[in-house]
Amino acid sequence: MDGTKGKKPELLAPAGDMESFRAALTYGADAVYLGGGSLTMRAGPKNFTPRELEDACALAHGRGAKVYYTCNALPRNEEIPLLEQTLGEARDAGVDAFIAADIGVLMAARRVAPEVAVHVSTQAGVTNYLTAAELHRLGASRVVLARELTLEEIHGIRENTPRSLELEVFVHGSMCVSFSGRCLLSQYLTGRDANRGACAQPCRWNYRLVEEKRPGEYYPIGEDEGGSYILNAKDLCAIGFLDKVIGAGASSLKIEGRAKSAYYVAAVTGAYRQAVDLWAGDPGGYRCPPWLEEEVRKVSHRAYTSGFFFGPPNRGQRLEDGGYLRLWDVVAVVEGYDPTAGRLLCRQRNKFAVGDTLEALIPGARPREIQVPALFDGAGEPMDSTPHPDMAFQLPCGGPLPRGAMLRRERRP
Repeated sequence: MDGTKGKKPELLAPAGDMESFRAALTYGADAVYLGGGSLTMRAGPKNFTPRELEDACALAHGRGAKVYYTCNALPRNEEIPLLEQTLGEARDAGVDAFIAADIGVLMAARRVAPEVAVHVSTQAGVTNYLTAAELHRLGASRVVLARELTLEEIHGIRENTPRSLELEVFVHGSMCVSFSGRCLLSQYLTGRDANRGACAQPCRWNYRLVEEKRPGEYYPIGEDEGGSYILNAKDLCAIGFLDKVIGAGASSLKIEGRAKSAYYVAAVTGAYRQAVDLWAGDPGGYRCPPWLEEEVRKVSHRAYTSGFFFGPPNRGQRLEDGGYLRLWDVVAVVEGYDPTAGRLLCRQRNKFAVGDTLEALIPGARPREIQVPALFDGAGEPMDSTPHPDMAFQLPCGGPLPRGAMLRRERRP
């Protein structure tokens, strides 16, 4: 399959706040998707105020990147009067595209802001070329394909749709047990609507069986006394076979994670940036280096899977538990360098101490080990550790690191 004919795909990163947004740009995203207001599918993150959205668009455009605004929830009647106002504010802020799941929202966006592109969200469940082509005819410049598709099916959509229609494909992040995320379980059990961005993730919980004539007697759904997390999906990771996803016809490679930390956004975006660039240098000979595959394991994640790309997943569910694997913590962000003292100027994220070994996460480069021979507070006074949240401090270093570089430490047993 060679659905792209060698064209370099866009790398699309998530942002739930300005810190994550800056991290996405610093670590190489070509475009960033974000939300604001009630029409977004992520209610948990802080999201963006109208002023922050303006600032984000200006920052992205100054770096040659794009901003996509999510309005991909399914609005109710009472929300329609605010729809055009929301779309107009985002248009005026300078967004490059709207992401919509609802046909009415798509058509409203075309009326309110005909100069702004519209992408159809994965929530629309696009699984075939007929639907993709009809949405294109209605004005969509891109469809975000359902995550349940195989590489062969993606290729079939690419071969049977106009080349002017872009195909966006998820390559990394959380998966959902429900088809394209359309799930009522959270709303039913907790009153938090997953289709409004407020999912409580009950699919990650531990379930047991109870027989109605034997109340209080719980039986494990599984092979041992620990029960079973029968609905808990693994996380998607395609960095090892990125060439195959691109070859199937992906125009844009999407990282899930608007509710994730700035460190997650930085590390995963940085890894995929370098992977895409490696592919572009030799499309026919792509081999993901082991250290890049290791990079995506240094963020908080569930066990990884290849999803549906190669057919039904081989144990795509994590039955043993519903938690994350978290082996590294970000401890600081670099804000500058004092060449006179030879010290990095940093901002604390987690406590660490003199004598620790850190790793520098550097945009566009392989991580670098850094020893901590000494520490100084913001005024230059010596100290043994960084005990205060968000404190400024100085770290002796042999040379500068880029602003926005992150320092992390492996978790101790």
